[in-house]
Amino acid sequence: MDLGLKDRVYVLTGASRGLGHASARALVAEGAKVVISGRDEATVLEAAAGLGPDAVGLAVDNADPEGAERLIAAARAHFGRFDGVLISVGGPAPGFSADNTDEQWRAAFESVFLGAVRLARSAAAALEEGGVIGLVLSASVHEPVPGLSISNGLRPGLAGFAKSLADELGPRGVRVVGLLPARIDTDRVRELDALSGDAEAARAAGESRIPLRRYGTPEEFGRVAAFLLSPAASYLTGVMLPVDGGMRRGF
Repeated sequence: MDLGLKDRVYVLTGASRGLGHASARALVAEGAKVVISGRDEATVLEAAAGLGPDAVGLAVDNADPEGAERLIAAARAHFGRFDGVLISVGGPAPGFSADNTDEQWRAAFESVFLGAVRLARSAAAALEEGGVIGLVLSASVHEPVPGLSISNGLRPGLAGFAKSLADELGPRGVRVVGLLPARIDTDRVRELDALSGDAEAARAAGESRIPLRRYGTPEEFGRVAAFLLSPAASYLTGVMLPVDGGMRRGF
């Protein structure tokens, strides 16, 4: 099936590695062009170079109030158009409710929550009919993850914002979608497994709760993201799609 991605242009934040980078690879493989961002300039430029001539890298922190406009302007300057954004907000500091400090909460709110809202708001103002805003959230939208109290607090709020935005932008033909990864085999998930003190045992326990009995790969996530951002998914908006190997089987 042709996803209709050829020559479409997307901005992907937090895409120098992990799920954002896997999504960028999938989009480029389908003929799209991408502007990817990350906080470290050397890392994001290297990541963009690895994607080839259809990718540009820009060092932008999601918490930067001017970052969204810079990224959208870069898409237009390099590739002549802007069709959508995938906002990957990264993972806030782990910890339990009694352990996380006010400063950790404030920093996470600025980057994870308010940064994502700003990016989505700027994209909404710039997109025309057929445009799309995607947010990479977490399975914690539906069920809290032990040891990730800050994430558990912020992700559901972003999902609610995304659904509200989908209602507001629908009449303009602009879609808003969310992706809810669970145990995808990334550096972040491996770090979380290691926090248990026995990473191998934590992974085995995690896999036992997944109907497919394995962690997902970043490539599998990237292909789902590419589909949701593509014109092939033109009648999907306001959805929060679990990418979790079947862990969440209900509604």
